[in-house]
Amino acid sequence: MASRNEILRTLNDWLAPQDFKDYCPNGLQVEGAEEVSTIVSGVTASRALVDAAIEADADMILVHHGYFWKGEDQAIRGMKRDRIKRLLDHDINLVAYHLPLDDHPEYGNNRQLADVLGILNPRPLGGLVWQGELSAPMEPRAFAELIGERLARAPLWVGDGSAEISRVGWCTGAAQGFIGSALEAGLDAYISGEISEPTTHTARECGIHYYAAGHHATERYGVQALGRALEQAFGVSHRFIDCDNPV
Repeated sequence: MASRNEILRTLNDWLAPQDFKDYCPNGLQVEGAEEVSTIVSGVTASRALVDAAIEADADMILVHHGYFWKGEDQAIRGMKRDRIKRLLDHDINLVAYHLPLDDHPEYGNNRQLADVLGILNPRPLGGLVWQGELSAPMEPRAFAELIGERLARAPLWVGDGSAEISRVGWCTGAAQGFIGSALEAGLDAYISGEISEPTTHTARECGIHYYAAGHHATERYGVQALGRALEQAFGVSHRFIDCDNPV
């Protein structure tokens, strides 16, 4: 068993949420048990993840996408009411970290995605975008196949770039709008989770390969790394539950 408040203090020390202007509250979003023995992590605090955490007898759910986003209806009703009621009925803490988990140099989604894809020398490029190099140049189609194999989801590949890819930029999730950072840096390819209609034209006309590899698929790894770190630091049990999302 570990103190919920001690876990939260440690998470805030590691992730420094005060340094980010975010779209949701970072940290504890729904209060549950004071003592924690089992943590379930997942990408999004969906009803499916909440139910799976109840089945696992979890005391804490750790996610990247939690609740109370800016601009959403503040009324607690319908889907939101059902999710929160189940958390409260089972005394489960909901803890969420959004941008602080994207950008952390060790546990972050961007850092972890580099390891999954085998990108070398991962480092921040600017803002939330990261950059790195492949161990050897790859043809664009071969790189698409590598992404699909590693993430278990075929990416959407668009663009008319170089014949070989060596230098890569990326930002997990809905970061297609940051493709300009990769272009300014002269990178061969840019990876994110989603794609918008204008992204295709930008990639084609500006000469870069763009890979939309899945919002969910690219953001599976930060919460897993963070959960493992808490397991080691506090001796609690941690389990990642992947509630599949094709987007």
